[in-house]
Amino acid sequence: MEYEARFCLHCGTALQWIDSQEDSGLVQRLRCPTCGWTHWNNPTPVLAAIVEYEGHILLARNALWKDRFFGLITGFMEAGESPEEGIAREVKEETNLDVQQCTLIDVSAFQRRNQVLIAYHTVCTGQVRLSPELSEYQLIAPAHVKAWNTGTGRALEKWLRMQGYEPEIIDRNAQLAASTKS
Repeated sequence: MEYEARFCLHCGTALQWIDSQEDSGLVQRLRCPTCGWTHWNNPTPVLAAIVEYEGHILLARNALWKDRFFGLITGFMEAGESPEEGIAREVKEETNLDVQQCTLIDVSAFQRRNQVLIAYHTVCTGQVRLSPELSEYQLIAPAHVKAWNTGTGRALEKWLRMQGYEPEIIDRNAQLAASTKS
């Protein structure tokens, strides 16, 4: 479900597309014609973890996903936390694992969802216990992990190559199209 701002958060007036001269030139922004408030529509920071646990990569399946896809641990960064604190929190909340090491792997635009993906490799310890948000997980040796051609899969592909592996790449768009037909 896409969110679209329609009303001013300050006065409740319907927003309008208004031309604005900015440093980059003439742009259109959703603005309130009454009080001038601007809806900037800035990308949302999303954190992703390549979770290394006992020498394997932990991939998990979101409980809401209809297909059998397993992906990285992800979540939104919260106000007042650094990206490193946020990814440690997300890993703990979703898997019950404790992050011992955290290394930035990639920062990239995920324009389809108006997000900025901040991906880390994390080395974790503890006992895996999934939150209700996740339905199951897999532990896969890094040499056998398959990446995917969208979103967080690109960061996983980059990390695998940094480790000396040439990963197989899954066409996630084709997978999604096939799962909606069945």
